[in-house]
Amino acid sequence: MSKPILDVTAGSRMFWWDKQNPNVVFSDKRKEIYTTMDRGKERTIEVKPDVIADFRNLPFEDNSFHLVVFDPPHLVKAGDSSWLVKKYGKLDKSTWPRDLKLGFDECMRVLKPNGTLVFKWNDDQIKLAKVLKAMHAKPLFGDKRSKTHWLFFMKLENVEND
Repeated sequence: MSKPILDVTAGSRMFWWDKQNPNVVFSDKRKEIYTTMDRGKERTIEVKPDVIADFRNLPFEDNSFHLVVFDPPHLVKAGDSSWLVKKYGKLDKSTWPRDLKLGFDECMRVLKPNGTLVFKWNDDQIKLAKVLKAMHAKPLFGDKRSKTHWLFFMKLENVEND
């Protein structure tokens, strides 16, 4: 039986309650262990995906997952060696709109008809309205007011008109 859930930007699986959930394919383009000093403490973060893949070009068949989680990097302004970039990754300043559009389209491609896409975004550096415009997407529902947004989309099954 294949796993029903895909996290395309799993990183260190920070928001997962069960970081070894057997129902999830954890994917990320990085596989690394970072150790650094942060605010006077040594910190280690491990990015260990099940599948190494770029969210813009996923190695999965169409209509494969019931649930897809997309939590792309939110940063465009940060040093490449900073703890935040090591922890979350970083988007390219000039290509982020295209990159997020490609990622969103890939998530929808691998999602089964009537499946759900959960999109997480923090608008500290790029406002959510700009992101949604770049992705040409309108969520079904989600939080509009906080700085970190959890948005929900559904891949509606094509229905022929009689």
